[in-house]
Amino acid sequence: MSIDKKETVSLFCLTPGGMALARRVRQFLPVTAYCAEKYVEPGFTAFPDSFADTLVERFRKDDSLIVIGATGIVIRVLAPYLSDKFHDPAVVVMDEKATNVISLLSGHIGGANDLTRYLAAALNANPVITTATDVNEVSALDSLAKQMKGVLPTPRDSIKTINQLLACGKKVGLYVDPELLKITSLELGDFDTRGFTILKHLEKKPVDLAAMVCISVFSSQPFWPIPVHKLIPKRVVLGIGCRRGVDSQLLSDMVRKKLISLNIEPLSVSAIGSIDIKADEPALLDLADEYNIDLALFVAQELHDCAAHFPESEFVKKTVGVGSVSQPIAWLLSQGHLIGDTTKENGITITVGVAE
Repeated sequence: MSIDKKETVSLFCLTPGGMALARRVRQFLPVTAYCAEKYVEPGFTAFPDSFADTLVERFRKDDSLIVIGATGIVIRVLAPYLSDKFHDPAVVVMDEKATNVISLLSGHIGGANDLTRYLAAALNANPVITTATDVNEVSALDSLAKQMKGVLPTPRDSIKTINQLLACGKKVGLYVDPELLKITSLELGDFDTRGFTILKHLEKKPVDLAAMVCISVFSSQPFWPIPVHKLIPKRVVLGIGCRRGVDSQLLSDMVRKKLISLNIEPLSVSAIGSIDIKADEPALLDLADEYNIDLALFVAQELHDCAAHFPESEFVKKTVGVGSVSQPIAWLLSQGHLIGDTTKENGITITVGVAE
């Protein structure tokens, strides 16, 4: 397991023994460590208020929490603030002797199970994981989706249904849309698929499947006579150029129309990019908000080399310093895997790519 650089992890310790264990954890895991004011030393921050108030504050802001202390106190403090597995951060509890590391909350999507295993291995402790799929040594749909950086259109129903089937030893098919394989290097061998029945060809699909998971970025799919749950990898990227002051709704509608024309699921969009002088363009910022992603910005020099491979506009070159915007941006975001033609209408240019 590795912690993403963007992830925030807070660690809490309440006793001198907890401080000693926290020092060990800080040697191999980047954390913000909190303790009582009387124990503060370099590398540790005193609770701004009480332990409980600080724990709740970080619960609302961080990706993961580690508490060296009793499970009961953590449950009592956080219980009023729990939402669900899709929004709550990972919470892991350890005793100060590092005998047990307990995955308490958000084991799969939040990553508490992986964090528990990582800490237990580093500390030579016992990992305590109670999720049914892990206990039965099979994968879980929410874990697979997280590994693939994918989304589920009906997450609650899909995760509950598929994980229950896997935990009970039922056959669940896993099928990758062949059209997706043509435009990406996705390999199921790179992911944890334990318990799934891998389907290479649908015509050879076992008749005793209880359900199937189809991995695809495309909207349409054939009819199958069994329950099918879609997993959508977020791999589609958009390079966008636009005139100043373009209408937000117009841009949103054009993007949606473009995706429909390519049979692409809007949920598969992982990146939207434009040139840096458009950093404050309301329509682009609104579009990024609509798709719940950050707007990727490129300076003209970054686009210069690959822009030469695409049709250039003298007007655009005079205005932003490079003759083409949407195509070189989509090219860079997708590592050169563009799909479909570039759309140019109403002062807006849209190019679509699919990242590896």
